[in-house]
Amino acid sequence: MVKRAPGKVDMEKLVSLCKRRGFVFPSSEIYGGLASCWDYGPLGVEMKNNVKRAWWRKVVQERDDMVGLDAAILMHPQTWVASGHVESFADPLSDCKSCRQRWRTDDIKDGRCPACGGELTEPRMFNLMFKTFMGPVEDEASVVYLRPETAQGIFVNFQNVLNASRRKLPFGIAQIGKAFRNEITPGNFIFRTREFEQMEIEYFVKPGAEEEWFQHWLKERFQWYLDLGIQPENLRLRQHGPDELAHYARDCYDVEYLFPMGWMELEGIANRGDYDLRQHSSPPEADSRASGGSGKDLTVYDEESGQHILPYVIEPSAGVDRGLLAFLLDAYHEEEDKDEIRVVLRLHPALAPIKVAVLPLSRNEKLVPLAREIYAQLRRHWMVQYDDAQSIGRRYRRQDEIGTPYCVTIDFQSLEDKAVTIRDRDTMAQVRVPVAELVEELRGRIEGD
Repeated sequence: MVKRAPGKVDMEKLVSLCKRRGFVFPSSEIYGGLASCWDYGPLGVEMKNNVKRAWWRKVVQERDDMVGLDAAILMHPQTWVASGHVESFADPLSDCKSCRQRWRTDDIKDGRCPACGGELTEPRMFNLMFKTFMGPVEDEASVVYLRPETAQGIFVNFQNVLNASRRKLPFGIAQIGKAFRNEITPGNFIFRTREFEQMEIEYFVKPGAEEEWFQHWLKERFQWYLDLGIQPENLRLRQHGPDELAHYARDCYDVEYLFPMGWMELEGIANRGDYDLRQHSSPPEADSRASGGSGKDLTVYDEESGQHILPYVIEPSAGVDRGLLAFLLDAYHEEEDKDEIRVVLRLHPALAPIKVAVLPLSRNEKLVPLAREIYAQLRRHWMVQYDDAQSIGRRYRRQDEIGTPYCVTIDFQSLEDKAVTIRDRDTMAQVRVPVAELVEELRGRIEGD
């Protein structure tokens, strides 16, 4: 067996697999593509949805202190003034005096252009929010922004959710949605893109209880990746230094994964204090471009103290695309098998885009009716693929490469004993199972892992 060193999978191999098998395609490829924009293909969209379902199940469905939200991408522009994004959401930008390429300066240690070695201009701050205009007139009064994070949609809906759900502290609001950042130097496949998807929680607690809940969420979120199959040696927690903290954060840790380009952030867990609710509840100012908020009361009545309090917030914020990339990289294995390389994606069953492949031994007309009947039966429970092209060995390899946990083979003996063969992706072990017991046998394997 050929084993990789942790975090050392060749990114080019994975990109090639993703395009060839329909996980991820370059966006607008027939027109030459658009830098750092990607489309999710038939398998990619299934896996991406599975990542989101696994997250939602863990943080919403299985808890009694969490509710969901789906806020609009476009928000009142004053939202971003009050939140500090208009003033502070920026990166240092420099131009190369020789080749004219632009670079995010804090990524460059020696002050020279990574492309040609030329001299860079002095850094200037570049706001990462995408601007657009609402309505037919393109003037300053019509400016709106594509949201750079989903969190603010939760904060401005805090009282709405509180009143509608009748929750008491501590409780959380979870949201999955698209965000947009005009990154200066995006790259590394789907790791850093200008359009991406976030899975965010804003967890509201009483002042004084924030450290306890901060520690709770650090453990919960780290364990989630391990439970879904990430190898422990490829995962770590790293605390932000004082110079790294965002303008709203009192403390922050990153869950980092050992990507091919090194240790990089998968998810941030931040103690935001009462910064956001305080900003959005502050009085509006006469100059609409100033940092004033809505003036609305965003406090919560605390029965214990008999006072209205402004909750503190713990925020676990994960990237869907980065998570999917980490799960793919971690699952990728190459094994020597009879003088050829067997590529296997050892994905957790919950994340695998296809759960079961139905493979008739051949296209013989006697096998097709039973194979199609089993295919129709299994589709009612999971995403299933039917494949009858080429040899059974080649079909097994195709399913291994896309991470399908189990293959069900129908052969001529199946017509007599009404049983089929289940093949395990990881061990390649095979077991004979009666057709009548097939669904329950697979359920135990897929949903019991």
